[in-house]
Amino acid sequence: MTQGDLDQVDIEILKLLQHDASLTNKEIALELHKSIATIHERVRRLKDQGYIKRIVAILDRKKIDRSLIAFSHVLLREHTASTLIEFETEVSKFPEVMECLQMTGANDFILRIATRDMDAYHEFLRNKLATLPNITTVQSYFVLSEPKSETAYPL
Repeated sequence: MTQGDLDQVDIEILKLLQHDASLTNKEIALELHKSIATIHERVRRLKDQGYIKRIVAILDRKKIDRSLIAFSHVLLREHTASTLIEFETEVSKFPEVMECLQMTGANDFILRIATRDMDAYHEFLRNKLATLPNITTVQSYFVLSEPKSETAYPL
C-alpha cells in the first residue's frame, strides 16, 4: 500500500497524529466528523500496515542534558556487505547515536549524535566510535542553532 492507496480521511488522521500523537480516537473523530469506531479501525489499520511505525514523545534535549548535537561523517576502509552490516550493527548499540544513515557520495555513513557537551562527545569518539574496526575517517560537525526541527512529513 502506498500513499496513493490512502484516502483523504487516512491522510488527515496521519497529519493530526504527526503533530500530536497523544490525541485520542474521540478527539480525532470530533475533528474529522467521523465516528470513534471508524477512527479506531483506521488507526489500527494504519499501524498494522506500517504507516504508523510507533508513537513517541519528543523531548526537549536541553532539559535532559543532551545539549550537544554532532553530525559525524564516517568513511569505512572496506565496503563488503559484511563490513557494512557489522558497522551498522555495532554503531546502533551506542545510545549517543540517534540516527545512522548510510549515504552515497564521499562518506559512507552520517551519524546524528547527542551528548551532554564537548567533553562527553570526545569521550564517545575516543572510547566508543574509534574502537570500531574498519573506520578510516570521522569528520564531525556541531550544531550551533536549530532554527527548524520538524518530525512531521508533508502529506
